[in-house]
Amino acid sequence: MPGPPGDRGWAPADGCPPLPPGEPSPPPRRKKARSMATLCRPAVSVPEYVITMEETLELARTRHPDHPQLPLALRLIENTGVRTRHIVQPIEETLKHPGFEERNNLYEAEAKARVPAVVQQALDDAELLTRDIDVIIYVSCTGFMMPSLTAWLINSMDFETDTRQIPIAQLGCAAGGAAINRAHDFCTAYPDANALIVACEFCSLCYQPTDLGVGSLLSNGLFGDGIAAAVVRGKGGTGIKLERNGSYLIPKTEEWIAYDVRATGFHFLLDKRVPTTMEPLAPALKELARQHGWDASDLDFYIVHAGGPRILDDLCRFLQVPPHAFRFSRATLTEYGNIASAVVLDALRRLFEAGGAEHSARGLLAGFGPGITAEMALGRWHIPANGSNGSK
Repeated sequence: MPGPPGDRGWAPADGCPPLPPGEPSPPPRRKKARSMATLCRPAVSVPEYVITMEETLELARTRHPDHPQLPLALRLIENTGVRTRHIVQPIEETLKHPGFEERNNLYEAEAKARVPAVVQQALDDAELLTRDIDVIIYVSCTGFMMPSLTAWLINSMDFETDTRQIPIAQLGCAAGGAAINRAHDFCTAYPDANALIVACEFCSLCYQPTDLGVGSLLSNGLFGDGIAAAVVRGKGGTGIKLERNGSYLIPKTEEWIAYDVRATGFHFLLDKRVPTTMEPLAPALKELARQHGWDASDLDFYIVHAGGPRILDDLCRFLQVPPHAFRFSRATLTEYGNIASAVVLDALRRLFEAGGAEHSARGLLAGFGPGITAEMALGRWHIPANGSNGSK
């Protein structure tokens, strides 16, 4: 199992052992082509409890009949296009607020009950075992644990005890893209390594019955719960061979998406300007593609975070691509709602289920979240010559 230089038998990236002291340097030689990591098929699971758009609207009407902006809130919820969402408790329990401690305890219990099966499916799809994983990148913004769930996974699923842990807790919906990018970075530094990404989001546990702003009412009808996992293989694998990644933050927007942390837990703050953020973010996507010699308006597939329909509509306009380009992201939004960091992985799962893409097809992945931050990646669809995930 690979590790950093000096650990578990690692040699420098070019495969050459270090020279003995005083030994003259060999003549320069041609640099080997860098191998690229492959993002394999994600596994996704959503809880068994379902709430429909119609039920959401009726709850808003019955719980807030005298709200002065109820008609606006209802219209905004309808415009999301979210038909169904999945939640970890029956809606009757979700609407209660037993306190932050009990909610966080439930987050931990549900994560431990649900994540291992999703992780195992992702490993199976990548044709790897737990002992083949070198780093676990865990992203979540809807509960808190210390040690991170990564430590529990290593112990309970028999990952190697020297597996690295990278928990990311404060990037919100952008964390799915960030996890892909950090896995890419890790596998670039250690070309024989494999990374496991886990996204666990129980947005329903952040419901606050006393938050009555229009943004809060809209959020109550937009967010859902979901778990996703995927492997990034340093060598081998079918999926997206990652070639370049980048990040961009819109200046002076850090208050547009935020948590107000109180005794009652996480209170989600959503500024009404958030739906307009694709106008400044689209140029960042274009620039990343330009640096790579690509045209962001002329790619073969697009996997982006579906924060809401306005985000996708504006991306179509500013990137000059047809609505069909974001069909997988729209399907996630319609069937699951906004499942935060797990959206990008679920949209990618849908591309796999649709048969994937042609070998070497070019694509873009992007997650958007607090900051306002975009985490972006470029890659080509890769199908091994032997049709399998390659050697383990």
